[in-house]
Amino acid sequence: MAKERKQKTNRVATVKARRSAVPPRASTPETTRETTVSSEADAKTSGGGPLPSPTSLPQPPQSVRWGPNNPHPLSTMKTELVWEGKYDEWGNRREVDIAGCAMPMQRIETIDQPRSEAAAAGQLAMFEKKTTRVDDFRNRLIWGDNKLVMASLLAEFKGKIDLIYIDPPFDVGADFTMDVPVGDGSEEVTKDQSAMEMVAYRDMWGRGTGSYLSTMADRLAIIKELLTERGTLYVHCDWHVGHSLKQVLSETFGADRQMSEIVWPRTTNTGSSKAIAQRFSFDTDSILVFTKTSSYTFNRQFKPYSQDYIDSYFTNDDNDGRGRYQLQALATYSDETLKRLKEEKRFVQLGGKHPRYKDYLKDRKGVVVNNLWSDIEPVNSIGDEKTGYATQKPEALIERIITASTNPGDLVADFFCGSGTTGAVAEKLGRRWIMADLGRFAIHTTRKRLIDVQRTLSAEGKPYRSFDVHNLGRYERQWWQQEALKGADTEHRRVVLEFFKAEILDPAKSSSPLIHGRKGRALVHVDGIDGIFTAGEARAVAQAAAGMGATEVYCLAWDFEMDIRQRMAAIEAETGIKMYPLPIPKEIMERNRKDPPPWLEVAVLEAEPVYRKTKEGTTVDIKLTKFLPSLAQIDNKELEEIRKRAIKSGFDFIDFWAIDFDWHAEGGKPFNHHWQDYRTRKDRSLVTVSTAGYEYPKAGTYTACVKVVDVFGCDTSITVGVKV
Repeated sequence: MAKERKQKTNRVATVKARRSAVPPRASTPETTRETTVSSEADAKTSGGGPLPSPTSLPQPPQSVRWGPNNPHPLSTMKTELVWEGKYDEWGNRREVDIAGCAMPMQRIETIDQPRSEAAAAGQLAMFEKKTTRVDDFRNRLIWGDNKLVMASLLAEFKGKIDLIYIDPPFDVGADFTMDVPVGDGSEEVTKDQSAMEMVAYRDMWGRGTGSYLSTMADRLAIIKELLTERGTLYVHCDWHVGHSLKQVLSETFGADRQMSEIVWPRTTNTGSSKAIAQRFSFDTDSILVFTKTSSYTFNRQFKPYSQDYIDSYFTNDDNDGRGRYQLQALATYSDETLKRLKEEKRFVQLGGKHPRYKDYLKDRKGVVVNNLWSDIEPVNSIGDEKTGYATQKPEALIERIITASTNPGDLVADFFCGSGTTGAVAEKLGRRWIMADLGRFAIHTTRKRLIDVQRTLSAEGKPYRSFDVHNLGRYERQWWQQEALKGADTEHRRVVLEFFKAEILDPAKSSSPLIHGRKGRALVHVDGIDGIFTAGEARAVAQAAAGMGATEVYCLAWDFEMDIRQRMAAIEAETGIKMYPLPIPKEIMERNRKDPPPWLEVAVLEAEPVYRKTKEGTTVDIKLTKFLPSLAQIDNKELEEIRKRAIKSGFDFIDFWAIDFDWHAEGGKPFNHHWQDYRTRKDRSLVTVSTAGYEYPKAGTYTACVKVVDVFGCDTSITVGVKV
């Protein structure tokens, strides 16, 4: 027997040809045909069970031949796309751990801007009488890993989403940096992709196409569970991964569930002359369309006739106000039809056997849209839609998708929402929506955009819905601790200190359980994974550091109490210990991460109340007095220069700020937007004193919460005491 060939078993994203029939070789009683299989992965069936290895395949006696009555084992194989991690060590298909990924969400903001403005102006009763707000559903904008987000949504939304559109990253060489305007927009700074997005993107492509497909396969499996029986999925991709994604989609939904493949010319730029001299340019994207079942929602779409077509065919006009028409043959008709056409003065008898009727252009819907969507232009760089987001898609594209596959009131979702185009269009079309993204900048851009949509629809007397902002918060950290660190809090502190590049102190040698490490001359405290670092803890840490003879201490925490900067300043003056509050970067939770993420101090934000006396009483506004951004997403080469710029004029780095005039810390109450101001690409002005004129119901002491979002999408909040 020939020596068995050894093949590499860990091949990524290879199409395994499992042929339906393998013609047998000619053989004689003196020879036996050897059966070889390229690898164990080749032998996996779509049902999950492994086929025998080459050495274990049954070897027939010399007198037995393979054939129709005795099929060779290879003849039962099927074509399948296989990537690393698709099957476990025993040859069974890996299932998505939905239960292990599901976790509670925290509602951190609630936004109904027109209502909040009315409340701040003391006109709430009048507003409620005339509002066009629809209260059947609160739309959701969610910050977090979309796999965890979708798994967490299943408990409430399994089988309830009518349309899902996703535009995942599909170019391994893509550059996601962008220039963001500062101040009045006369200058810009380069914003890096956030470290969290960078790590997630790297992990997605970490092992090439195989890891990308593994990432997408998990998400597509959950998406299928979220869709209604009449639901449809649109996946936006391009030539890099479209062919592979189609195979994964076919396996997840079934090849017969592909409804279409849309081709969209995403650019009018064909590339450099050198590039197009060597190959055909890549100017189109593909949108793969799959349905949950054979009974799906579909509304035919039409596009306008070209002027050439109109001029060629609609050549008649009676100048009676009904416009152009063409004459169509009336071959078969009923008496009722004939009577109606005559009453409408559309019947024409020109001679010949068949009469004709006037087919008016105004009654035509247009040309039926096929899968080539060349009539939709990309986002204009100076157009009203432009948000500055790198991967923004035109509203016309999403509008066609939503109107084709949903009806008013249906639920639409986008789990790679980017600049929020899907939600903006869904809101305008009267659909409910859920959106999610991993990037802070995406969430901020979307929040601001949807507030604008709310305002516009309300002002035009059109219906709109309020929306809430959610995140996974500490639950995501708890999941990481349980899954990756096996639940040990000491292990959590060890990981944090290693990424901070600090010396880990032996608890037995530390005089305080609050001190966990040392970095240079400073000591280090690492707060618990579930906690919010408070001023009380800061005081205790400062006292512990003083007791150990230190003069500086780093305080590493996942969340800080509002006003922590101001509270620490008082503690520093009292104890003589310099304190550095550093948020623990979310990036350290990423799987297989080795390099340390950036550690930057929390932003500095200060504000004060402004009181104005009126005939009715006292109104309150808030004045921003100081802001210094954390500069968490600035390239190191530009960091020092931009830091100087921020110190000189920190307000120029504010992109958005909002006030909750009656904020309560207890009970997990979300931030309620009573008043906001923000910059747009056309209007770069920003006030630093609110114009709400807020009236409290009675005299007393209240707490206002101020939230500022900088031009990089990072938010900072403080509280301001108010006494009226």
